[in-house]
Amino acid sequence: MSGFYGLDRSAGVECLCTGGCAMGLIIVTGERGAGKTTFCTRLIELARSAGKSIGGVLSPAVVVDGDKLGIDVIDLRTNERRRLADRFNATNRGPNTQRWSFHADSVAWGNAVLRAATPCDVLIVDELGTLEFDRGEGWLAGLAALDAGDYRLGVVVIRPELLDVAVLRWPHAHVIDIAAILAAGLKAKPNADLAQVFMDYVLSDQGRGVLHKWGFISAKS
Repeated sequence: MSGFYGLDRSAGVECLCTGGCAMGLIIVTGERGAGKTTFCTRLIELARSAGKSIGGVLSPAVVVDGDKLGIDVIDLRTNERRRLADRFNATNRGPNTQRWSFHADSVAWGNAVLRAATPCDVLIVDELGTLEFDRGEGWLAGLAALDAGDYRLGVVVIRPELLDVAVLRWPHAHVIDIAAILAAGLKAKPNADLAQVFMDYVLSDQGRGVLHKWGFISAKS
């Protein structure tokens, strides 16, 4: 299936992961359940199919009978998977938020994965939240890797309530609001092929402006 301007899916990934820009960064945002991790999963599949190296972490929900019981973490280089968090437990000795109790050993493991994630073509950090931005805990190695820019394309998942803080830290980043993309009339369903929607988006008139800003193309026209 072709995208805009006659470029197919693999070409869209090629546009994003190569070129003269030393640091292209996307902030993916959206409410809980909007499809942020699914977006990243599809983007990973497309990048791998184009032969790109992937580093970082993905944090899929653990859902049983429609109920989110926990969060896992996956090393995107090795596909090793561990339990990252369970529902809040006041006796937990690791970091806690209002909803989740994080396993300290898994947080430490995730930081080690993130320290080793770069250099790579595509860096995924799913996700950074109140632990990192407000408390100086969690995946601080993810913040450092994103700041260092040793990748062609960086993708970081951020909740809407922390978006302003993230944009202040990375003012060069392009924000992708999944709900806004869907509302703009691009044909997709939540939690399905959202990365292809993004590929089409960046090859549209608006998206080509983003590619021009990043230096992937020399002109918007």
